[in-house]
Amino acid sequence: MSVVINTNFAATVASNNLAASNEMLQKSLNRLSSGSKIVTPADDAGGLAVSIKLSAAARRQGAVATNIGNAVSYLQTQDGVLKVAGKVLDRMGELKTLYADPTKSSSDLGNYDSEFTELKAQLSDLTGEKFNSIALFGSADLSVPVTEDTQTSVTMAGRNLADSASGVGALTGSGVTSLGDIDLSDITDAIQNVATFRAENGAEQSRFGFAAELLTVNKANLEAASSRITDVDVASESTQLARFNILVQSGTAMLSQANQSTQVALKLLG
Repeated sequence: MSVVINTNFAATVASNNLAASNEMLQKSLNRLSSGSKIVTPADDAGGLAVSIKLSAAARRQGAVATNIGNAVSYLQTQDGVLKVAGKVLDRMGELKTLYADPTKSSSDLGNYDSEFTELKAQLSDLTGEKFNSIALFGSADLSVPVTEDTQTSVTMAGRNLADSASGVGALTGSGVTSLGDIDLSDITDAIQNVATFRAENGAEQSRFGFAAELLTVNKANLEAASSRITDVDVASESTQLARFNILVQSGTAMLSQANQSTQVALKLLG
């Protein structure tokens, strides 16, 4: 190998190697400090695109789960009202039975009618109950998406508690002023209607429960898939960090040696 002054090839090579090692060391430090192995899009452009989509889907899964929780709360509130309505109807049935006692005086019957009037007003008030300004009872259905792509929905059937045929309207109408205006069958039919509403309500709550469970599993799987793409393996990256750290230190030392190698030319000139 010839001895030259203007060009130090060994130093150039050592400098290039040192720059490459230092760049990898910086990347390793960035990955460990951020916890992500994709610090910039250039690290894994395709993986980053997939991760963004997976993360967005996981967030939508969480939002749908929140909506389902609100729907369940709506149904639970509705069932609470229906439960009270059932108790009111039970008392009405008891009063109607007592009212039929031929040994009761007109004054006694008037007392029963007084309680019935109050119960009728309470029952009428229950039909107008709301949840977050949304009516609990009515003829309109409410559709709640249960998947993040909104392709599948659960319909909460409209339950018109005030209806005379399917609800308690036969007892709360303006024409009903006393126990004498209704038959016991009107009360038993209303009790059956409320029981049916509660059964349907429970069925919908059950379906929402399974839908929420599926969302929880799907969200966890999406997050795991995204993690495999973006999250750094600390154990592996720590090993790489140690490797690049040594390469930078050795590269610095060798560059220093390469820079000193040209001094042999001075000895020849002397």
